[in-house]
Amino acid sequence: MARTRPLPTPTPSPAPSRRSLVPLLHRAAEHYRPRSLAVLRISTGLIFLCFGALKLIPTASPAEHIAVQATTKLTLGLLPPHILLPALATAEICIGIALLTGILLRYALAAFYLHMTGVFASLLLLPDAMWHHGAPTLEGQYVLKNIVLIAACLAVTADELTPR
Repeated sequence: MARTRPLPTPTPSPAPSRRSLVPLLHRAAEHYRPRSLAVLRISTGLIFLCFGALKLIPTASPAEHIAVQATTKLTLGLLPPHILLPALATAEICIGIALLTGILLRYALAAFYLHMTGVFASLLLLPDAMWHHGAPTLEGQYVLKNIVLIAACLAVTADELTPR
């Protein structure tokens, strides 16, 4: 009769130590580094495209009311809201598409900074809507979060304007 040996019981592998994760993180960072600006540009473009598209759907954008109020003040009331909102949405969509594709990127970045000037002007033009006792309201926070988009586009601009 043949003797069978018992199968060895598997021993659980130990949890990775911090020391073993460091090389893995370094490899991941080195893999990501050459793609990081493209990822930043594309993700910012996607955000702009989506937020612009929301402005084309009545009441879908949480910023619709503030955008119309601020833009009306910036244009001295010369353009009615039924023209302002679709124009603003179209501009945001065009900026988003340019960031996504990289086509006409320099023009899109210029439009982006002009747009952000208007967005941040709302903090001064609409103080009652943007601030409550010195703290930003929900609308004010919605505007202030754009600091991250500006930082992203500054990195994209620096890359775009750096000679290769």
